[in-house]
Amino acid sequence: MSPSLRLGLFYSAIFIGAGASSPYLPVWLQHQGLSGAEIGLMFALPQMARIVTAPMVAVWADGFRLRRTALALLSLGVVGAYALMGAPLGFVGWTAVWFVAASLNGALAPLADVMALARSRRDGFNFGWPRGIGSSAFIIGNIGMGVLLARYSPDLVLVWMLASAALTVGVAAFVLPPDPVHEDAQPTPDHADRWAGVGELLRDPGFMTAVIAAGLIQSAHAFYYGFSTLSWKAQGVPDSLTGILWAVGVAAEVIFLWFLEPWRRRIGPRRLLALGGAAAAVRWTAFAFAPPLWLVFPLQTLHAFSYAATFLASVQLVERLSSPRNASAAQSINSALSGGVLMGLASLASGWTFDHFGAGGYLLMSAMCVAGLIAAVRLNGEARLATA
Repeated sequence: MSPSLRLGLFYSAIFIGAGASSPYLPVWLQHQGLSGAEIGLMFALPQMARIVTAPMVAVWADGFRLRRTALALLSLGVVGAYALMGAPLGFVGWTAVWFVAASLNGALAPLADVMALARSRRDGFNFGWPRGIGSSAFIIGNIGMGVLLARYSPDLVLVWMLASAALTVGVAAFVLPPDPVHEDAQPTPDHADRWAGVGELLRDPGFMTAVIAAGLIQSAHAFYYGFSTLSWKAQGVPDSLTGILWAVGVAAEVIFLWFLEPWRRRIGPRRLLALGGAAAAVRWTAFAFAPPLWLVFPLQTLHAFSYAATFLASVQLVERLSSPRNASAAQSINSALSGGVLMGLASLASGWTFDHFGAGGYLLMSAMCVAGLIAAVRLNGEARLATA
């Protein structure tokens, strides 16, 4: 089995669970009696903490000889946390357990990205192929769980999540290639040295500009993730079309990841990041003015740029602006900003703006994208990216 397919299967194991949990875990929590405010706080806490938890997990993961060892152990921790979610713990207990589950689960994809980037460079395959396989699995999780919930109890959400986490353990342990954390037989750095590598990144203005630019653009999806369904419903879009609209966006993402590699190489990650910011600003500004349904479909295809292009640009820029010594920490910090603290703040702001302005809250997301675009343009002065 090729390394790209092995990695694709691991991404699939992660994202087939995310495809069910992202839209439908709130349904399960509401079924348990939690309020919307409690659910929002429960989700925001691990996001906000990722700026701390992500580097901690990355430093820990770099202490192993093989990358897949840490991925298998993290996945096993997710299984345990999901199993505990099934107990009648109440709001406080579920919040504590979800904090652990989300923190461990959120580290899986960035650490896999480090492996996939190194493998794609060494073996010559398109990094977007294994990630695109994972995105396809997300669609399966989203649609499959939706079909089940139409007929059965919301308790199946947790069952699906637990099964996908168990699958992730098996794929990590037995399918992922045995790639070393530190190549060329270098000794494993001690704990203090690994933390010193994190400090170097945080003091690096070029690196921080790149991750903040990408983080602003990526976290501007917060209003879409949290309130697109409610916004479309208020505009008269049938519930039956909501899943299809989401699928259109992810399908455009998969096409971008799989088939536009030569064009991406010509563009380079700096310009790709700027293009992602510009496309996101256009997308959210249009959504703020409640466009007709016929226009929503082509606007959804901009997900290929607002999300996929921004993601690919960010992981490539972060790889170039870091060293093998701190590559895991670099990708984890990047993920912690885009899917963590900035996403958490944007999610909190999205709730308030939706309550007061409805779909007009997308304009706040547009402003974030413009700020990210300005930061991306500033990378043109970064000498280390002269060929990017």
